[in-house]
Amino acid sequence: MKCEHCIWGLSVLLALCLGWTQGQSQSQPETNYTRPVFHCGGDMVADSGFVGSEGFPNYYKPNSKCTWRITVPEGNVVMLSFRIFDLEADPMCRYDYLDVYNGHSNMVQKLGRFCGTFRPGTLISTTNTIMLEMGSDSETGGRGFLAYFNGGKPHVDEHQFCGGKMTKAQGEVKTPNWPEKNYPAGISCSWLITVERDQVIEVKFGKFDVESDSYCRFDYVAFFNGGEKDDSRRIGKYCGDVSPQTIVTNGNVLLVQFVSDLSVTSDGFMASYTSIPRGSRTPTVDNTGSGPRKESVPRKPVVKPILPERTVITTTTTQPPTTARHQAPPTPQPQEPTAKPKPVKPVRTRPPNKPGPDRTRVTRPERKKPVHLNPLCAKACKRDGNIKSSFCASEFVITGKVTALTPGPQGSVYISVSLIKAYKAGRLTITQAGENMSVKLVSACMKCPVIRKGMPYILMGQVDEDGRGTMAPGAFTAPYKAPHHKLLTNINNQPC
Repeated sequence: MKCEHCIWGLSVLLALCLGWTQGQSQSQPETNYTRPVFHCGGDMVADSGFVGSEGFPNYYKPNSKCTWRITVPEGNVVMLSFRIFDLEADPMCRYDYLDVYNGHSNMVQKLGRFCGTFRPGTLISTTNTIMLEMGSDSETGGRGFLAYFNGGKPHVDEHQFCGGKMTKAQGEVKTPNWPEKNYPAGISCSWLITVERDQVIEVKFGKFDVESDSYCRFDYVAFFNGGEKDDSRRIGKYCGDVSPQTIVTNGNVLLVQFVSDLSVTSDGFMASYTSIPRGSRTPTVDNTGSGPRKESVPRKPVVKPILPERTVITTTTTQPPTTARHQAPPTPQPQEPTAKPKPVKPVRTRPPNKPGPDRTRVTRPERKKPVHLNPLCAKACKRDGNIKSSFCASEFVITGKVTALTPGPQGSVYISVSLIKAYKAGRLTITQAGENMSVKLVSACMKCPVIRKGMPYILMGQVDEDGRGTMAPGAFTAPYKAPHHKLLTNINNQPC
């Protein structure tokens, strides 16, 4: 609900301060400067203005396709910066999407396809025209988008702008102003490289210096197989001051996108590409380079703590487990499976020194006891309520894809979730990593509620004092499908 107030507040501020005199040709505001009305598409000819999805800030209509053509004065380029962005999320933007083109046609270079709730970086055309095309399907929707456009000088002498189509067998890609000075702030450049069909593209880096961040959230260069920005085709996303390894595509088309935010800038980079015969080099897969993608960083510390526990079970030579488990020596553990087929022998030969196996047999239940220490886990796995009653009783209600499940103490499990939508957040900590928002949850029992990695879910629960979501065995969860968005939105709009 806070976001809704922000949207309305921004709309009112823009209406009062700017008058919305040159926003959309089909949505000229009345002279009383009331909240502007955005229509589906239109032709906008102005020095600057705002463009928004139909009905913004209300939810956009289903089954619609709208096209906006923006023209700024001759001799300028169009700079488009997004203020608010909320479209149905999908890794490939198959359902609801916003396409931005470098001109007034969908036959020219596509500057990007966008969906979800992550605001795209500033987009800059190479001429005085740009086109936005938004499509929606029949189901899940969002509040749409609000963007500001203005005309600016291309500054050709300063190499301020970059990007374009490249069809030669070899060439260079470099940041604006290279190598004289730092690249400018607030730009987005896209190069579409295409070579012969029987060739692939090899990219090698020279000097590389892009604003550093653990998740490359601010400034970065990203490489995609094919001609569209699509996370499933992403080869790598890079930042920092370490040159990435050589990149090899899996086909004859490569999209390179460089983005800088409005703050810190650096020297930039230069990369050279050349076409090589298909099959001569192994294609680069998930090359995270100096600026690791979101998925790569958290998983390492999550997996590492599990490895020592496995080592205790499978080997007796690891030093840390030996010191940590002095009272119950782990040495007999590996012999446990071989002793299992002979359970009667230790009973018959009690007098000879056979205390080791007996002791081991005693310690094994002790190892399993912590799994059952939480009495809630022994109960039948059953929801405590229906979707509406659980919605009202929960501090957080979200939808998201489960990216990691890690065993915790006393039979609990830590859950990492890539957020699709937050309907109730409360004190829940939501972190942004790369282009995704993520949430950390903990479920009291590993087997209840049933959660599987890689699946999208509706998740409800409470929030602890550290801002982490907690889920009891009876917490409401359900596999998430697109139609659930409308149901959850309706419940959210009703009083509990």
